[in-house]
Amino acid sequence: MSSVAQRLAEVRARIEAASIAAGRDPHSVALVAVSKTKPAEAIRQAYAAGQRAFGESYAQELAQKAEELADLPDIEWHFIGHLQTNKAKYVARAAHVVHAVDTEPLAREFGRRVAMAGRPRLRALVEVKLSYEPTKHGARPEDLEDVLRAVEAEPSLLLAGLMTLPEDAAAEASQAFATLASLRLLHGGSARLPELSMGMTGDLELAIARGATMVRVGTAIFGAR
Repeated sequence: MSSVAQRLAEVRARIEAASIAAGRDPHSVALVAVSKTKPAEAIRQAYAAGQRAFGESYAQELAQKAEELADLPDIEWHFIGHLQTNKAKYVARAAHVVHAVDTEPLAREFGRRVAMAGRPRLRALVEVKLSYEPTKHGARPEDLEDVLRAVEAEPSLLLAGLMTLPEDAAAEASQAFATLASLRLLHGGSARLPELSMGMTGDLELAIARGATMVRVGTAIFGAR
């Protein structure tokens, strides 16, 4: 077993244990392997071990890897990084899921670019800013409904849920995860927003306890960047 495959198995075991501890079905939590800055060969190793969803944070890196790994059937690309509207064209051509729609103009640009590319509907999660850190991005909670409606207005997008990137401290992260789950309830619940993308290597257990349906894990699978 390769080191990537071994670490992937360890992360899956963590997800299963956390789900059971929370009284949840482990299959209700999807794993997105964050492969940004990692070589295509590492992705191939994870793919060989059964992983299908991979997360990238840089638009042009995503486009390059999607082309390089086009021979892998049913691979699923998730874009999870902050994005300027002028880079949406790269993501729209390659991604299956985008976790970082945070403004109405970005929603409209994604809708336009996906339609131009003639691709199937892009699953879009709206990123919510629940941290005071200037490096974190997202729609403010008071602006969330406007962004959600902007996504729903685009025929080439499918509103899929919410995402957040909390502060590093466990107490702040747990509160952010709880707040995101509450915002989902306030804005239509799981019928409208089926996915909660939250939790990474250091806090995936906290996120699962708060209702995460997607966890984004990079370091624990591929090693430090």
